[in-house]
Amino acid sequence: MQLEGKNAIVTGGGRNIGRAISIALANKGVNVAINFHKNDKKAQETVEKLEEIGVKSLKIQADVRNFDQVKNMTNRVKKSLGGIDILVNNAGISGQNSTIEKINIEEWKNVIEVNLNGVFNCCKAVEAELRKNKGKVVNISSIAGKMGGSIGCHYAASKAGVIGLTFRLATELAPQVTVNAIAPGPVDTELLSPEIKKKLSGLTPFGRIAKPEEIAHTVVYLLENDYVSGEVIDVNAARYMD
Repeated sequence: MQLEGKNAIVTGGGRNIGRAISIALANKGVNVAINFHKNDKKAQETVEKLEEIGVKSLKIQADVRNFDQVKNMTNRVKKSLGGIDILVNNAGISGQNSTIEKINIEEWKNVIEVNLNGVFNCCKAVEAELRKNKGKVVNISSIAGKMGGSIGCHYAASKAGVIGLTFRLATELAPQVTVNAIAPGPVDTELLSPEIKKKLSGLTPFGRIAKPEEIAHTVVYLLENDYVSGEVIDVNAARYMD
């Protein structure tokens, strides 16, 4: 896909990995709708950064757990930008607890709702538009979806579910739409404390965790290549290998 002039939705696009993805797309000439749930300030900062780059951008508050809100979001994007060519499902949460003993039912449901059901809701809401425009979907999964990780069984299960959803949609939406996923290892964002960053860096063969821009670079690759679909790209510096 030639990215210049295309229109994208990036869920959770206002900060951390989502911001890096939004900026990377803008640098390719993509107009970007920034979805956010709570942090209006960060979303506005990202919109202003994209407008400085020279593309159209808008922020839209929507809870990806709620299909009606997601559908309203996609309608607003179509009206404002003229269409939707790209969906990047980046929004996600980790939960408060990491062991099955401590994870209560509500926390389990919430992580699954955001990380897995949210991806489904967004894909369902834009499916017809992406078919029409020969569009692209990139889902942000996690190394935890393959290895289990240490964040919790709810997080690992949700991210494994994203991988399964990616595989199925890649065949179901072919040949009009490509659907791929990225499975990052730990990423250097404000969500991790310096102590956790140091610990995770020691577990990685490169001796460091990923930069958000390195995840964003992979998103751009998957969008520009028209013959890659149904793939999960590991971005974790050889921490996980099939």
